[in-house]
Amino acid sequence: MRSGHDLRLLPAAGLAWGLAAALTGQRSPVALGTGLVCVTVVMMARRRPIVALTACCVAVVAVSCAWRLATIESSPLRDEAVHGRSGLFELDVRRDAIAFAQRGEAQAVVQVSVRRADVGGQHLTNAGRATAFVEGDAADLVVGRRFTAVARVAPTDSTSEVAVLDVLRRGGVHRGASWWESAERLRQGVRDAVAPLPSRPRALLPALVDGDDARVEPEMEQDFKRSGLTHLMAVSGTNLTIVLGVSLALARGLGLGRRGLGIAGLLTVVAFVLMARPDPSVVRAAAMGVVGVAAIGYGRSGGVRALSLAVVALLFVDPWLSRSPGFVLSVSATAGILLLAPTISGRLSQWMPRWLALAIAIPVAAQLACTPALTAISGQVSIVSALANLLAAPVVAPATVLGLLAGLLAVASVPLAHVVALPAGWCAAWIIGVAHHTAALDGASLEWSAPWQLTLLLTPVALVTVLALVSRPVLATGVVLGLLVAMVRPPQLGWPPDGWIMVACDVGQGDGTVLRAGPSTAVLIDAGPDPPVIDACLDRLGIDRVALMVFTHDHADHTAGWRGVRAGRVVDRVVAGPSGGPGGAELMTAGQRFVVGELTAEVVWPVETAPVVSTDGSVLNDASVVLRVSVRGVVLLLTGDIEPDAQQELLRTGAAVDADVLKVPHHGSARQSEPFLDAVGASLSTISAGEGNDYGHPAPAALRMLRERGTRDRRTDLDGDIAIVVRDGSLGVVTRR
Repeated sequence: MRSGHDLRLLPAAGLAWGLAAALTGQRSPVALGTGLVCVTVVMMARRRPIVALTACCVAVVAVSCAWRLATIESSPLRDEAVHGRSGLFELDVRRDAIAFAQRGEAQAVVQVSVRRADVGGQHLTNAGRATAFVEGDAADLVVGRRFTAVARVAPTDSTSEVAVLDVLRRGGVHRGASWWESAERLRQGVRDAVAPLPSRPRALLPALVDGDDARVEPEMEQDFKRSGLTHLMAVSGTNLTIVLGVSLALARGLGLGRRGLGIAGLLTVVAFVLMARPDPSVVRAAAMGVVGVAAIGYGRSGGVRALSLAVVALLFVDPWLSRSPGFVLSVSATAGILLLAPTISGRLSQWMPRWLALAIAIPVAAQLACTPALTAISGQVSIVSALANLLAAPVVAPATVLGLLAGLLAVASVPLAHVVALPAGWCAAWIIGVAHHTAALDGASLEWSAPWQLTLLLTPVALVTVLALVSRPVLATGVVLGLLVAMVRPPQLGWPPDGWIMVACDVGQGDGTVLRAGPSTAVLIDAGPDPPVIDACLDRLGIDRVALMVFTHDHADHTAGWRGVRAGRVVDRVVAGPSGGPGGAELMTAGQRFVVGELTAEVVWPVETAPVVSTDGSVLNDASVVLRVSVRGVVLLLTGDIEPDAQQELLRTGAAVDADVLKVPHHGSARQSEPFLDAVGASLSTISAGEGNDYGHPAPAALRMLRERGTRDRRTDLDGDIAIVVRDGSLGVVTRR
């Protein structure tokens, strides 16, 4: 083929992918019927090899879906889960336990296979996969190990599992196979080796080497996300490519031929999976690593063909990968590097060194290929990603290799491992600095409020533009310099943004929420701790009249900015909750409604008939006013500082709390009720917290709870003023730092 790529298997991979995504949400007879149809097509199209091969790949994936769905549907444990019975279980750990805190207590979630179960008078064996929730420290629950537990069974919403297990009492843990235990010793060796390093490099290096991100702080995670370096904090193709490169270089040094290099590469992939755990991201990286080995051995044509086969094989092994965002990103990035990077680097190498051309082409190609998926997942288009990856790339390989070597040495000598880990820590510190400084650029990313499908049309246009630019050095240099200027000081597109309905003002450690009620008119919920700061926020929004001033409760971080609200503005009415507020505030009561312009607000808390006796929180916090606001078809829930006791009691009143946007209670503290967050079901959330505050707000546990529920969070400490906008019926976010 003229392009040099063998694309014949791409239709098969694409159809198998789409089919798996559809069938994993269906019943097994549907999947089986689809597979039989595909087999029939294979039989009828024997003289058309491409059609027959495509139908064969699709049939294999469909049959795998049918078999796995039937296995799950027929598991007796599903029936026991419906009745909520308890029993004795013997469980194999499938993925390392993930620790989290709930109500200040240590807990963990761990994915398991039910090896044996005595429940409901039945003795079950190999009953399927489940998710187990365990109280207390679960650091010993790592892949390959087995433990017994008394647990209560509950139904699951996942189509890939048979039940959820609430572990009531845990028994002893039995060690796993020797290869799993050896891998765990190596992972512990990496942790021991980096122990003397500063906290952030100490957290990043294990993530770079083997995907252990347990110590990564939310602030650092946010920096990496905004700068487009998230892939470095989780095991991905990048990690495996580095390890593969070192392995193959050593193999070449030993004089191995093409076949020997292939065997060495495959052995490296197996060892990598054992060390980094067979999580979906690692399995994806391993498959993409095999694609890389194929590309080395057989050229670009073999690489594309191997990528297509890898997609089909992965979907056969685990059809639920088809719905995984990580799977989409892994395949997209690999395809971009295989299909686009050679062309881009070829044009760049006409006027720059080849090594530099490759260093630029690879992140640009990967970013172009991943843009539609990233936009659909995050609602943002990263502008700084290619630059950040280019700056970080030179030290990623040294950090990874030295970190791995330090882990190996720690098994024999921890002091010697500390010496090797020191330069690895310097490299990690550079990566952290790149992530922080590029993420801090005002133009690092753009909010995407249009349908993400539009990027499918715009990405080819961007590719053509890039190819045209890279052939013209003067023009390319000018455009790059222009982008750099725009990222450092982006053009002011106007504030407030068109279609805004709510703005969470960056008032520091406090609350100040502005609701648009008309031209130059607003309803203000709390005033923050500092008069000049809330005054400036209202000025930026062009607010001359505050039709309604609401104080949720009488704490200084919500009321002390009151003088700034009145500066040069008319304030029509001031109301407050039972704890009162400044300015001669009227007392609000539950059920009271306010209508201001196109905005309707209802007080849903506190309720006099449902008093809260706070067990370990602040009484004033739990007495915060909670408002449910409707404006332009969007529902906002503004929650003050209510804590779990009040959140739970609010649910018991039966008041409507479902909303599109949630102002997260108490600045995102760890004290949140998960049933309350479930009942709200918001797609967007705002968190008002001061940068570097002493309270640790927002807490990692709160952020994790939101993300587990698919709620996108925006934080004033990182994002500045946060505007919720409605454009063409779609909800979006625009920030201003």
